[in-house]
Amino acid sequence: MKHARFIVEGREQSGTVVDGKIQASSGKIYDESEIDVWLVPFKPNKMVGLALNYADHADELGLEKPKEPVLFIKPNSSIVGHKSPVYYPDGATYMHYENELAVVIGKEGRTIKKDDAMNYVKGYTIANDVTVRDFVNNMYRPPVRAKGHDTFGPMGPYFVDKEDIPDVNNIELRSYVNGELRQQGNTKDLIYGIEELIEFISSFMTLGENDVIWTGTPKGISHVYPGDHVRLEIDYLGALENDILDGRTDQVAAGGAENARANN
Repeated sequence: MKHARFIVEGREQSGTVVDGKIQASSGKIYDESEIDVWLVPFKPNKMVGLALNYADHADELGLEKPKEPVLFIKPNSSIVGHKSPVYYPDGATYMHYENELAVVIGKEGRTIKKDDAMNYVKGYTIANDVTVRDFVNNMYRPPVRAKGHDTFGPMGPYFVDKEDIPDVNNIELRSYVNGELRQQGNTKDLIYGIEELIEFISSFMTLGENDVIWTGTPKGISHVYPGDHVRLEIDYLGALENDILDGRTDQVAAGGAENARANN
């Protein structure tokens, strides 16, 4: 089942997708076009990101495949929902999208074994790990400045129960900029699969309900600019869409931070 959080008729609501429409918990049914604001479809706790988790992405950046998972923390202040703007920072010369399968944890666990890992997963959503490549170098590893700006963490539009994904280790990801296909990959090409990631992360960090693992992006990143429209698709999960806006003014930047807070 697909789950959503949104604002309509002046209040925050939650609902599920039924026959292509959104049925709110109140029972009222809405078309997607009637949603005023899309929120991230659940309230995430900590978010752990993966760098270089597709071999072809490591190759396109001219980097070696990691000998163990390369992790970073994606700040919750970066979160925005479907159709919310992403702001291009002043002075950036290379900002790009990263289409990622986001794994949502369903219960607390530590030192979880690989064979038991999927029992700790409750579902999935689409995440866009927006990155300013200018700020990724040895001095900025982990890449907090590159990936931590307000609005750099779109997620949604839906949270999908794990039971509704036939094989999460073989689903397609596609990224479009202004309608042009720029990126395509498949989760079968992950260097470290979901089970391995859960085992590795939980070996030193307790995972809790609504923690999120951003599993990395495949080859195909490209520069986006103010005015661009980005659409990320993952099989069974839907499509996450965001416009890139110019974030040079204080007024715009403040609006982006307010939007991020509304999604927490």
